Amino acid sequence: MARRDATEDGAPAAMDQSGSGIASPVTVGSDGIARCAWGAGGDPLVRAYHDTEWGRPSHDERHLFEMLVLEGAQAGLSWTTILHKREGYRRAFAGFDAAAIAAFGEADVARLLADAGIVRNRRKVESAIAGARLVRGLAAAGESLSDLIWGFVDGTPLDRQPATLAEIPAETAESRSMSRELVRRGFRFVGPTICYSFMQATGMVNDHVIGCTAGEEIRAALSRAG
Repeated sequence: MARRDATEDGAPAAMDQSGSGIASPVTVGSDGIARCAWGAGGDPLVRAYHDTEWGRPSHDERHLFEMLVLEGAQAGLSWTTILHKREGYRRAFAGFDAAAIAAFGEADVARLLADAGIVRNRRKVESAIAGARLVRGLAAAGESLSDLIWGFVDGTPLDRQPATLAEIPAETAESRSMSRELVRRGFRFVGPTICYSFMQATGMVNDHVIGCTAGEEIRAALSRAG
């Protein structure tokens, strides 16, 4: 999702910050920092995620795999729930070391399904293990997860510059292409909406609204790099 908890149809569930009934896309906090409305609430994990991670380009293999697993785990749940279980996932899934996870067997599945620190859904647990094996397969074939997923934007982050949360889509042509290819390769929980959230989470696209401090930092960095 577009890192605000989405409504069922995928549209941004923007928050009314003014009491006027009109949702404001940017909120200036007591620290003087302007944030997308979804990242400006009282939850420190959400705020830190918005400020330091969401929309910032990542090519780190472990981080990319982590976000692929977490985005799949989020399906049907709120992103806040997943953020609060993130450390539990890191402990349970060997710090998202794909080589270690690829070796998990039935005893590990049983262990994971008994672990309250993660989402105890068998399909999601087995999907994460299968995904690790696929990532290892990429490496064995001389590919990388980074090369695969960044290829859908030709290696260059997309800067959409939305003026409002309503301008942030639930999926795009790029996320649909990514979904088709990942499914073809055997990955699970990789529908077009999940793929677009993954793209946002790993900085393949910058969907911070105009005026958001983090978003402007990212835009400035992309401009210098370009």
